[in-house]
Amino acid sequence: MNGFWTQLLLHLAVITGATMLMMAVLWVVQKKIHDAGVVDVGWSFGLGFAGIYAAVFAEGDAGRRILVGVIVGLWGIRLGWRLLRDRVLRGDEDGRYQQLRRSWGEKFEAWIFIFFQCQALSVGLLALPFVLGAMDASPFPAWHDYAAGALWIIGLVGEGVADAQLARFKKRPDTKGQTCREGLWAYSRHPNYFFTSMIWVAFGVAAIGAPWGWLGLLAPAVILFLILKVTGIPPTEKRALESRPESYRRYQREVSPFIPWFPRESSEGSDA
Repeated sequence: MNGFWTQLLLHLAVITGATMLMMAVLWVVQKKIHDAGVVDVGWSFGLGFAGIYAAVFAEGDAGRRILVGVIVGLWGIRLGWRLLRDRVLRGDEDGRYQQLRRSWGEKFEAWIFIFFQCQALSVGLLALPFVLGAMDASPFPAWHDYAAGALWIIGLVGEGVADAQLARFKKRPDTKGQTCREGLWAYSRHPNYFFTSMIWVAFGVAAIGAPWGWLGLLAPAVILFLILKVTGIPPTEKRALESRPESYRRYQREVSPFIPWFPRESSEGSDA
């Protein structure tokens, strides 16, 4: 068991160190392009490559290592590319970081460097289920491998559909100032977050067959807490209430905040 913990901590240390180096480079990049949003791109790619690293270098069953590498790698690279394409390459700096520039003033560069490194540390911590799953030497496939794969597919498809529906809604000129209530958005105010959390549950489930595998469930628990209480739903709903108060208050009264469910009142399309 001592060897198990040594290998686990070594893999996590390598992932954390490599991500800290990448974030240091991205900090230099953000100074050049004046867009700290690259940290979100780096975080996503960092998680994706953490899964691939675990699949290549851990010593668990080969089939399960491939499963971990595929589900984590594809998700992280897809998310990182989408953030790079839609936020960094096509738009202004995210409002969160613009606000930090105003708040921190001359100390912005020093504090944002620390922030970048904290994001790197979070990648190392959240990589725990990836490494645990890839270290699981029990015969593959087991029931939790099937469960992880099914949850991941549902989560990835649901997340993609929700994002596409919202993007299509926003492109229509007649929807300005309105709230999207089309497709999945008629049943959950945040279906993208719901399916993202499902993907993280899949990562945790993939690890539970390993020694101390239940620790892998801490990562989805942390992600769920952040979504529900900190960086996900609260600021998103605050901005929505500021930009379209009447429409969004009605939306809050009628539609489930997170888990998709039938609306309290029947509604179609968008509301004014």
